Amino acid sequence: MSETAAIQGNPEGVEGLVEDWASDKQTYNVPWGKAMMWIFLVSDTFIFTCFLTGYLNVRLTTTEPWPLQTEIFALTLFGQSIPLVLIAIMTFILITSSGSMALAVNFGYRRDKQKTFWLMVITAVLGASFVGMQAFEWTKLIVDEGIRPWGNPYGAAQFGSVFFMVTGFHGLHVTGGVIYLLIVANKVRKGHYDKKGYEIVEIAGLYWHFVDLVWVFIFAFFYLL
Repeated sequence: MSETAAIQGNPEGVEGLVEDWASDKQTYNVPWGKAMMWIFLVSDTFIFTCFLTGYLNVRLTTTEPWPLQTEIFALTLFGQSIPLVLIAIMTFILITSSGSMALAVNFGYRRDKQKTFWLMVITAVLGASFVGMQAFEWTKLIVDEGIRPWGNPYGAAQFGSVFFMVTGFHGLHVTGGVIYLLIVANKVRKGHYDKKGYEIVEIAGLYWHFVDLVWVFIFAFFYLL
């Protein structure tokens, strides 16, 4: 067998391993960039799953009453207290950004550089708007409502710690995604992917859709349950 491999020019052992690795051979027709993004997203899924599971465990086992979402997440508009209106707008913005990102991927594979660039910029602007609204929400909870990671005047003290941890971690993901999208969009504008293709746009889209999907679970767990 080794003689056959040598005849065919396929070295075995460590030498063969080094040559295969250096030549970037693939068993399946999946680019390395996309494969690595999927691995990252799977690992991130485990982290968010642990966070949300811990949140449910804390909420179900605490002896103090859990604060009512209609009270602490309400905004006063035109003299009326409207519950969850800010959260609804944030959710709408993030879902809309997922649609613009999908269009960017579509036009990327069509090699329409201008539309891909502007759709990615629009997605990044929507993401930045989401982060800005989240910062406003945090400010309201901390300054106006007096909620802290170690205390909560509306009930269970654990609410502040799990809320700021989970939503903060997601907010960091959105912020990182906005920066990532702007970097890729700038490279698209400069024509860096004209020759090798726009696969990087799809990879960025995978990350952004994941961030949007995670928010759907956070929205359901924290604001609706």
